[in-house]
Amino acid sequence: MTFPEIVNFLNGIAWGPWMLILLVGTGIYLSWRVNFLQFRKFGYTMKQTIGKIFQKQSAGDGEVTPFQAVSTALAATVGTGNIAGVTGAIAVGGPGAVFWMWISALFGMVTKYAEVVLAVRYRERNEKGDYVGGPMYYIKNGLGSKWKWLAVLFSLLGAIAAFGIGNMTQVNTIAGSINTAIDAFGGNTQAATVTLFGQIVPVSSIVIGMLVAVTIALVLFGGIKRIGSVTEKLVPFMALIYIICALIVVFANISSVGKIFAMIFKGAFQAKAALGGAFGITLMTTIQKGVGRGVFSNEAGLGSAPMAHAASSETDPVKQGLYGIFEVFMDTIVICTLTSLTLLCGVESGVGIAWGQSAGAELVSASFATVFGDKVGSFIIALGICLFALSTTLSWALYGSRCFEFLFGTKAVPFYQVAFILVVVVGATLKLELVWNIADTLNGFMAIPNLVALLALSGVVAKLTKNHFDKEKLRK
Repeated sequence: MTFPEIVNFLNGIAWGPWMLILLVGTGIYLSWRVNFLQFRKFGYTMKQTIGKIFQKQSAGDGEVTPFQAVSTALAATVGTGNIAGVTGAIAVGGPGAVFWMWISALFGMVTKYAEVVLAVRYRERNEKGDYVGGPMYYIKNGLGSKWKWLAVLFSLLGAIAAFGIGNMTQVNTIAGSINTAIDAFGGNTQAATVTLFGQIVPVSSIVIGMLVAVTIALVLFGGIKRIGSVTEKLVPFMALIYIICALIVVFANISSVGKIFAMIFKGAFQAKAALGGAFGITLMTTIQKGVGRGVFSNEAGLGSAPMAHAASSETDPVKQGLYGIFEVFMDTIVICTLTSLTLLCGVESGVGIAWGQSAGAELVSASFATVFGDKVGSFIIALGICLFALSTTLSWALYGSRCFEFLFGTKAVPFYQVAFILVVVVGATLKLELVWNIADTLNGFMAIPNLVALLALSGVVAKLTKNHFDKEKLRK
């Protein structure tokens, strides 16, 4: 087997049916342990999270506010997968994939909740006085020193995966979307090119890579507080713009919405019925693409987001854990659903789609164009992808640094950060199909150590949850 074939084989394991069953199964089990908190206390959760966004929050040295923590985590989860990834899942798996994406999110809410609860419960202060936490710390401090090898494995996978999933692939997407927008407005990015690593690269891609690298450096070297300060402004802004534009498309096609939901529910159990014929889409493909995209988008179970939440100034693990529920809700139930509806509205308006075959952000762009026109549609998608990808890169710079810090200590982190910034420029200039596959694989395998810890420490999560709500009853 060639190296790319080996990577594809491992990727099939990392994101195959058994791994998806393990991820969703863990969510179902944890939901049972906390008496399906995501449904029973949904109103309370929204009140304690989004309901407090406009309240003044403060944080000490080495900490960020609870909202800055969830913004940093959302910056990573709300990424290009919410546009291109969702489109690909629907194109290959049919409209029914959306239903299974919802199912994965409903149980993923508690998986993310448990991750955040444990991250705050078992976090530490590093040499600089910053709060650090995440799977490696709740494995070490929760399961004991004999399990430290599992924490090391997670950190090793995370530190390497950050260069791919949170760096090169994201910056490459930024460069590609900006170049597409420039060409759409009459420019010609192919007019000035250079040859790098045997590939013809537009000069504009190099310039974009350098600008992104400088931006990442300015934020990253400011530490966790600067990252939190940037993401708490960037995430609401980018999400609001995308949500408003998507809603305009949906309401412009309001007469088709009922039919679209019928396609989603029919396709969830019988793809051919929803599409009116055989398009090479099996029910297993529909389920796998829907669940896989849901998990990949909201990262519930992968262990990445807890590293951001661990820096929160919130001392109650359950209160911060509620932001984990909100995070999955916003990422998948709101933003991924709007992307799905926008795409399917576009299809109903005449946007062509080859069912059963891979597709990307260009279909969403075409769907926006049915209402806004080609140029504005391209601009909206380019802006959305750029903001989503930039925020993802910022958050994964933190995640990779935290994993590297666990392995080699706080003093070694600047070396990792410099390498991360240099790789940004490389990512903007290369074709990265193999890098995408490697990053996907490492990202998927990160889940295994994390899921082992979540299942082993589920009793701690259940106890902390019960104690919190018992106290809430006494307050009333």
